[in-house]
Amino acid sequence: MDNAGYTTLTRQSGLMREMTVIANNIANAATTGYRQQGLIFSEFIQSTGDGPSLSMAAARVHNTSFQQGALTQTGGSLDFAIEGDGFFLIQTPDGERLTRAGSFATSAAGDLVTNDGYPVLDPGGAPIFIPPDATNLGLAADGTLSADGAPIGQLGVVEPVDPLGLTRAGGTMFVADAGTLPVEDPRVVQGFIESSNVDPIGQIARMIQVQRAYELGQTFLEREDDRIRTTTRTLIK
Repeated sequence: MDNAGYTTLTRQSGLMREMTVIANNIANAATTGYRQQGLIFSEFIQSTGDGPSLSMAAARVHNTSFQQGALTQTGGSLDFAIEGDGFFLIQTPDGERLTRAGSFATSAAGDLVTNDGYPVLDPGGAPIFIPPDATNLGLAADGTLSADGAPIGQLGVVEPVDPLGLTRAGGTMFVADAGTLPVEDPRVVQGFIESSNVDPIGQIARMIQVQRAYELGQTFLEREDDRIRTTTRTLIK
């Protein structure tokens, strides 16, 4: 295979990865708190001496859009959404995680938990206990929870110390290896959840572009294969 073939193959490989990312975005377009992913292509150029340079493409770096998702009203007393910056702080068996998915419930022990059963933490990193007899649960904009007007806890709303170092931990959770800081002026609303920030129409349009680019590359490879076969047969005769 000549250099043009190798170059096309590297691009095809990246396009296949991007198609997987797009499909995952579309599949999670209705997932609460999901953040849209993208794929970054890089080009590596190598000199070949007197001949033309050789260009190879790679697509191994994922990026994430943290654009605000639409807020959907549910009326649930344990449904919360953050307006602006910040994440809810969650405790998992693998350590603390950050998420924008604010559809919570209470555990058998009375702790506020995610739908997966992970405790939701307060600003100090402690679980939030909801008394079983608590009625008229209210929420202040800073995340302070109250029952019948009496404060009972506060949602931890944090942001990563190193935003560029934030990595996915599957689904709607993220890991901040460099640690977190409390958001100075959080804005949390009750009775709402934040929808996925996936742009379905944009993702479908990109899917079509990727598919067409892949087909063009495939056509080129097939023609190159035919050319080489024809040349070989001619030389053998």
